[in-house]
Amino acid sequence: MDQQGYWDKVAAQKQFTTPFQFNLFRKYVSEEAAILDYGCGYGRTLLELKERRFAHLYGVDFSAEMISRARRNSTGGVDLRAVKSGKLPFPDHTFDAVLLFAVLTCVYKDKEQDTILSELRRVLKPKGIIYINDFLLNEDERNIARYKKYQQKYQTYGVFELPDGAILRHHSQDRVREWTKEFRDLEMENVVYTTMNGHLSNGLVYIGRRN
Repeated sequence: MDQQGYWDKVAAQKQFTTPFQFNLFRKYVSEEAAILDYGCGYGRTLLELKERRFAHLYGVDFSAEMISRARRNSTGGVDLRAVKSGKLPFPDHTFDAVLLFAVLTCVYKDKEQDTILSELRRVLKPKGIIYINDFLLNEDERNIARYKKYQQKYQTYGVFELPDGAILRHHSQDRVREWTKEFRDLEMENVVYTTMNGHLSNGLVYIGRRN
């Protein structure tokens, strides 16, 4: 199954778990900011922002079923659109802030990740804010075994498959530096997340400013 088909299939039941560190985000972004949540899923972070009186909210996802669920969850006032991966229907310099919540873990190819980040930088205003949370490599036996199992197939250490059809990736610190090289670092914190399936995993929160 292709990954778009996978996320369409599971859209109704998945519950995402990585928390939004709102107080950190609020240090850099005001309620009047235009905010894009890329890979917004069923819109949980957008709803949190709306409840906190952020007024100009946009969400995109390549899963049409996730967007349908987000629309059912929303009470209006959020612009939600299904898009192709790495393609955004917005002019240059549209947004004051962009969010990537556990998105790159679902994109195992470097080239596709790079395309997404380039497109986000395009639509972000000069001095705009990017907020990323994602998963880092782990060193426990369970994770090491599955990284090694799939390394040859995907030509990347850290990529693995789940029994339900998902292909996911945990990232090295070097890969994180590649994501963020076009931004000025404001905040970076290593954290531990609970995954969708209830396991603990290394992760990070990053906030940067577009040059």
